[in-house]
Amino acid sequence: MKFSYARAPEEILRRSFAQVEAASDLSRLPPDLHPIALRLVHACAMPEIITSLAWRGEIGTIGRELLKRNAPILADCRMVTGGISRKHIGDAPLSCFLDAEGADAHAHAHAITRSAAGVELWRTHIGGALVVIGNAPTALFRLLELLEDGIPPPALLLAFPVGFVGAAESKQALAEHGGDIPFLTLLGRFGGSALAAAAVNALAMPPPSSGSATP
Repeated sequence: MKFSYARAPEEILRRSFAQVEAASDLSRLPPDLHPIALRLVHACAMPEIITSLAWRGEIGTIGRELLKRNAPILADCRMVTGGISRKHIGDAPLSCFLDAEGADAHAHAHAITRSAAGVELWRTHIGGALVVIGNAPTALFRLLELLEDGIPPPALLLAFPVGFVGAAESKQALAEHGGDIPFLTLLGRFGGSALAAAAVNALAMPPPSSGSATP
């Protein structure tokens, strides 16, 4: 049995982004965010998420500059690191401390999640870094607490925690208490590692227009 479907990757990509562009209302976003928003829609096939994006600063400009100078990328979980295109981020070090030495013991000792414990280990790495959270609300909450305690801030925070417990609240806390840190987030319960990775990939390789070839 054979099915009729698009097979050529270049054609699939071109047609995908043509439909993403046609379905996405970018009018409320600054031009700097357009490529990122299109990648996010492409990752989840939900153009309606654009209305829930919240941000501070020139996300695209800042993010591309960070990648250009190989700034470290810190992620809250392996699903995020697995989704980031290493081919396109150059020599930027990409790290997840979820399984780092001491994270599990710290989580047990303080009755917190391993994600939050992993964030504790960012203390000496986070200054000037690109931070990406795509899973755990506790990671974002703990990061905000540590920033309040005076740890060096990241240069950019892409926050897409997901779930029914704490996700919406953690992102609202970021919007209200994130200070001057440039950030991009998706308010509400929706999020996830695919979106977090897509945001980084958008900084590394802006989406093709509907008539262009693959990036």
